[in-house]
Amino acid sequence: MSELNKGNMPSDEQLTAFIDGELDAPDRERIERLIAADERVAERFDLLSHSALPFRQAFEPLLAEAPAAKLEAMLAAIPAVQERKTGAFDVSRRGFLAAIAASFVAAIAVDRAVIGIGHRLARPDEDTEWRAVVAEYLSLYTADTLSAPGGDRAQQTAQLNEVGAKLGLLLAPETVVMPGVDFKRAEILNYDSKPLAQIAYLDPQTGPMALCIVQSARGAAAPDMENRRGMNIVYWSSATHAFMLIGHAPIDRMKALADNVMGRLTA
Repeated sequence: MSELNKGNMPSDEQLTAFIDGELDAPDRERIERLIAADERVAERFDLLSHSALPFRQAFEPLLAEAPAAKLEAMLAAIPAVQERKTGAFDVSRRGFLAAIAASFVAAIAVDRAVIGIGHRLARPDEDTEWRAVVAEYLSLYTADTLSAPGGDRAQQTAQLNEVGAKLGLLLAPETVVMPGVDFKRAEILNYDSKPLAQIAYLDPQTGPMALCIVQSARGAAAPDMENRRGMNIVYWSSATHAFMLIGHAPIDRMKALADNVMGRLTA
């Protein structure tokens, strides 16, 4: 019997298979019913389905270390028997290798770089949601993720001009500079079919840090603070944009850095 037919909450693997169109018709219909009937399933589906953020970039160093050659050698060493009966389970050479590979990949990450979904479900708080999504993928970053040079002023200006044009915001190196942290790159991501700017920094003391910006019509709001996935966040908004600064630095330092850049961004 399929796991979905047992009435269990579907796993992330099953939900992503549903998103990618990889389930057969009965399992797909059952997940559709669960999404409609179970708020927990709907919320998890919503989180997995709307993200188009750079998980691939964050995981590439780990995935590059996957022992593909070793797994192929293990496959070659298994006797060439089509199937071996072990109780109620069928074990094949290819299935055995697939199980090993799946275990390895599950141990490091699931690549959800780009997921296309034609419809969205309602969310309780969009402002909170985008910060949760950013925290989720930034928690995968290490200093090695941002080890490449940040480029000269001309390169930084070109990146920031492109990002600012997508957001309707004037950005320049002197607008986003922060003391004691190194600018690494500025790029446009996609959040809920809207542009999300990420300006990535590397703090020599505490590691990756990011200033993220989305367009917002919620109105101006004073800075507030929170902690997500072990990182400190300072967030605020202007009449037209929402901002967040996220990193591993102590909250007092994060607040000081946010205060430093906030006036230039909202002027």
